[in-house]
Amino acid sequence: MITHTAYFGDGEKTFTLTSPMIDELQRKTGVGIGALYARFMRQDFHFADMVEIIRTGLIGAGASPEDAQTLVDTYAKPRPIMEVLPLAFDILDARWNGKAEAQDDLRQAAATGDMSAAINEALKDAGL
Repeated sequence: MITHTAYFGDGEKTFTLTSPMIDELQRKTGVGIGALYARFMRQDFHFADMVEIIRTGLIGAGASPEDAQTLVDTYAKPRPIMEVLPLAFDILDARWNGKAEAQDDLRQAAATGDMSAAINEALKDAGL
């Protein structure tokens, strides 16, 4: 799984935008994942976009929907945008680009000429 771990609210949290959570994110924001990512790159996003990325990321990583909603209501919604924006973008970017360390593992496996290891790393990163 491609995850992002960061301090949020009351401690370290893991965020994962799984495929079902991307579907939910698209439903809640009203745009496709590519359009949402592009909005962030243009800094043309909605506040609700940030909140939904964090909420769905928490759920994708195993939080209950109720706990995820409580966390964003308590620690995202009342905070300044510049505190919430980096977390939301990092969660989205982790799924869009993969995590740097995961990409390094894949490159290292491929560089050794061990195609099986490279394929296994890619499948692991895809959650398969």
